[in-house]
Amino acid sequence: MRPTREQAMAILKKYVKSESQQKHAMAVEAAMCYFARLNHEDEQLWGVVGLLHDVDYELYPEEHCVKAAEILKEEGVDPEIIHAVQSHGYGICCNIEPTNMMEKTLFAVDELTGLITAAALMRPSRSVMDMEVKSVKKKYKDKHFAAGVDREVIRQGAERMGITLDELISNTMLGMREQASRLGLEMHDDQ
Repeated sequence: MRPTREQAMAILKKYVKSESQQKHAMAVEAAMCYFARLNHEDEQLWGVVGLLHDVDYELYPEEHCVKAAEILKEEGVDPEIIHAVQSHGYGICCNIEPTNMMEKTLFAVDELTGLITAAALMRPSRSVMDMEVKSVKKKYKDKHFAAGVDREVIRQGAERMGITLDELISNTMLGMREQASRLGLEMHDDQ
């Protein structure tokens, strides 16, 4: 099956209990939906792939992307979605290479959404709404900031997509802005 957003969210919440991990999945979903529109692709499909990409990470961090296939197969999810989910771990925890634009986009935005979220939370506004590409690039270059974010994966992702790092950052941020309130990254007046 190709799950609806509601079905994908139910699957996600069944396996991912951490609110921060759920928000990360929604940030990736937001970026994926934005890129789907830019590429004239199926926004719901791309969004579902974004939501489900880390379905196994909380329970099986050592078998990430491997257990995802088992979980999603058991949930009756289409092989196309399972393949896409697994491909975001290419060269990291699996050998399934991202081949189509949806898979390449997931590979590129996964780590980047984490960097953008961390950078937004450090701002006085705690928001993505007033962020600029240059401020994200500054954090990208600072290896000590959000040290767990793999900059090489982000760089490779942009390259795979055939776009510049600036374009990748800008469009990922624009996608996240569309869902800022859901992500807890809307403007805050308490600064």
